Amino acid sequence: MDSRIPGQVGAPLGGDPQLAFNTGHSTGIEALEELGVHDVSEKRTGYVTAAEKNDGNINDQIRHIATDEESIDIGKGMTASEKVDNPEEIALYALHVEDDPSLNPWTMRTWFLGLGLSCFSSVLATIYQYKPQGIVLSATFLCVVSYVLARILEFIPKSGFIGRWLNPHAFNHKEHAAILIMSSTAARSAMAAEVIAVQRLWYTETPNAAVCIFLIFSSQALGYGIAGLLRKVLVYPTKFFYPANLPIMSLLETLHRKRESTKPQLKVFYWAFGLIFVWELVPEYMMPILTAVNVFCLAKRNSMVFSRLFGGGNGNEGLGFLSLCFDFQYIGSSALYLPLKTQFNTFVGYVLCLGTFMGVYYGNIWRAKDFPFLSQLLFSPQSNSTAYITFNQTAVLDANGKLDEAKLAVEGVPYMAATFAAYVLTQNLAITATITHLCLYNWDDLKSSWAFLSPSSLKSLLKPSAWKFWKQVEHTEEQLDEMDPHYKLMLNYNDAPDWWYGLVFLASGVVGLICIYEANSGMSWWAFIIATILASILVLFMGAQFGLTGFSLPVQPIIQMIGAYLEPGNPLTNMYFTLYGYNTVGQGLVLLQDLKLGQYAKLSPKCTFVMQMIGTLVGSILNYVITLTITTNQREILLSIEGTHIWSGAGLQSFNTQAITWGGLAKQMYSTGSTYQWVPLGLVIGFVAPVPIYVLHRFFPKVGFNYLNVSIIAWHIGWLVTGINSAIISFFLVAFWSQFYLRRYKPDWFLKFNYVLCAGLDGGTQVIVFIMSFAFAGASGKPVPFPTYWGNNGGNIDFCMVDPANG
Repeated sequence: MDSRIPGQVGAPLGGDPQLAFNTGHSTGIEALEELGVHDVSEKRTGYVTAAEKNDGNINDQIRHIATDEESIDIGKGMTASEKVDNPEEIALYALHVEDDPSLNPWTMRTWFLGLGLSCFSSVLATIYQYKPQGIVLSATFLCVVSYVLARILEFIPKSGFIGRWLNPHAFNHKEHAAILIMSSTAARSAMAAEVIAVQRLWYTETPNAAVCIFLIFSSQALGYGIAGLLRKVLVYPTKFFYPANLPIMSLLETLHRKRESTKPQLKVFYWAFGLIFVWELVPEYMMPILTAVNVFCLAKRNSMVFSRLFGGGNGNEGLGFLSLCFDFQYIGSSALYLPLKTQFNTFVGYVLCLGTFMGVYYGNIWRAKDFPFLSQLLFSPQSNSTAYITFNQTAVLDANGKLDEAKLAVEGVPYMAATFAAYVLTQNLAITATITHLCLYNWDDLKSSWAFLSPSSLKSLLKPSAWKFWKQVEHTEEQLDEMDPHYKLMLNYNDAPDWWYGLVFLASGVVGLICIYEANSGMSWWAFIIATILASILVLFMGAQFGLTGFSLPVQPIIQMIGAYLEPGNPLTNMYFTLYGYNTVGQGLVLLQDLKLGQYAKLSPKCTFVMQMIGTLVGSILNYVITLTITTNQREILLSIEGTHIWSGAGLQSFNTQAITWGGLAKQMYSTGSTYQWVPLGLVIGFVAPVPIYVLHRFFPKVGFNYLNVSIIAWHIGWLVTGINSAIISFFLVAFWSQFYLRRYKPDWFLKFNYVLCAGLDGGTQVIVFIMSFAFAGASGKPVPFPTYWGNNGGNIDFCMVDPANG
């Protein structure tokens, strides 16, 4: 490639914005002159050929900050408002398109901090699975912690032996990105650990240590192999930008670029971090009423209708309509980075959710009034509106954990809360609607992912030249012109070969197949293969949805349903089928997002691959060790209904309940003629649901029907099924301010500060919540509650009426 200097991408730095580039200078002309390139009489819009101006004498750093002169002209002739109109190209303008290949991520400091934080994050993620309060270690939290630790290591003198290893040079952003990818990979508590915990608590046989560790690793890595083979379709194109990467990448750039050029962004980050750090003490600890301020509940405290519609400050209380929340932990940073199209569809789904849930409950569909308004448990058919009776699932299983129909006849077929049934139905609808929507609107992208199966491609594999995987692929000029500028800079590095990912996929599959038999799961080899095939298909469709919109659709219901019909009557088998069919998809999306982060950070693909694999291995070992320790020492507490303020088995109980429902009772609950027969039919409806909208779009292309995404809308019809719902209105207010007002009326500010602000708010919130969990919330073993008063009342914190049947 020729050495050429791209124009400034992002907010203009001054001077001629088309020639400015990010070296800390006001214009590209000044930077060239400082490098000895003085003859710059000819100004090109977008790119200047430094080799032509200085006979190729340009330093290596600037040489590699280049793409071809003839390549796509980023921002040419565009105003800032035009740059933010297309969400699929926002990363070209919000992030800097440049690289310094001389920066080395393979340092002892990377391994020291990466492995240390991987152990730390894996242990905490596993512990939090068994806590009453749930905390997720976000990437922003790990980014801030790793940066602080690395800066501390920079105080070590470089002259000594330790200094040469732990402080070889200034901490660079590639080291930071590598540490972040490794530690965030380990920070995800594996679903396989849940399966092992459930098996240890409710079933007579437990796999040995080796099987457990290999089970965790294989189930985590299987999705990586699938996603890696699809990366050319789901990662390399510009349109797949994975919105959640924008805040973290903006933070990395802000922390590591020259302070002169990033001083305003640093100031916004530090102010946001500091203010939210202090503020969160108020709603999280001192004055919880600020989590849910609702004048309707304050005005009428004796109405369950008001509680169900307006309440939302406590879990499973209500829908939180018109409540205001001042706790950023519940509002969430996604309000600032999810594209406007995603936010719009989310809002449509939210409005429909309000009507659906209230209509289902007060229409008494599925005996709705005999069960709680919101709940995830199963209930006995003897329940009524004055006394809710939970279903005794262990009473219908035999000694081997399989369904005993004679016992079921005595207990009766259980019921779900009607809103939960509606949620499962709309989830099913959303899953198949995603497939249809992407086929209608993104067919070319999906078709290219299977191009390797075409007769011509298969024929080319027979040529000896195709076997030389060690040779770098040469790209044509036309291909270079169409490339994503971020990916174009990655051509300076050797890509991780496809066979690496193929080997991960194959090895994980073989190990997983062995593990399901060694663990006595009852799962057949052919069911394992079907689960893997389903996961491979869903990674393609859900990955495309995730990369385009930032919305990750959970596919657990459809996987559990298919597993239930393939091998009925065995809850344990259903858990293993769900593990390899559902968890694989989630892990695949994680890899795709991290691969895109590596591309934005210009981290070599091989480095990204290694960091993912090491993080997964470390996480697998520690997931098992901590799971074994807790399930052994806290067994009675985890099996109890209420738990304690330190330990709780609620999450495991919920997972086990779902396995009972689908694996053991699918025939009785979901087949034709049963109570919930419409739930699986949601899959059929979902396939056709996007078609009318697409037809309207084809006939009236200017109306904007293409902005409607039925899959996102459908999933959000069941959005409010659980948790604290008081933050929804505040979420949309923040989203409207960021993604509509700032993008449309303050586009320069939006490009320069929005994602840095997002990172600051997210980081400050995560750090203070983490500290408060140990200092006040009992994560360390002893809670320190704030005194009770009107701002910290003992019932529903928004003063809505408490459901008397729950007591």
